[in-house]
Amino acid sequence: MKTYVICLDSGTNPESLIVGKVYRTLSDADAAKAGLIRILDETFGEPGSEDGYLYPKSMFVPITLPEAAEQVLEHAYA
Repeated sequence: MKTYVICLDSGTNPESLIVGKVYRTLSDADAAKAGLIRILDETFGEPGSEDGYLYPKSMFVPITLPEAAEQVLEHAYA
């Protein structure tokens, strides 16, 4: 099962994050300890973006998606 979040604040990254958009997260225990979250952002698909980027957790809220929506997003992130 993947984890998804909604962006609440694009901060100084409006090119990389869209407020209100659902993003997939990647597990990163060290980042979590530092109050950060690893996100596959708008640069996903570009070289070097497959590991995601770190952002403050406060910029996102976790969500639970219906299975059909999760399947669509999994296809988008494939």
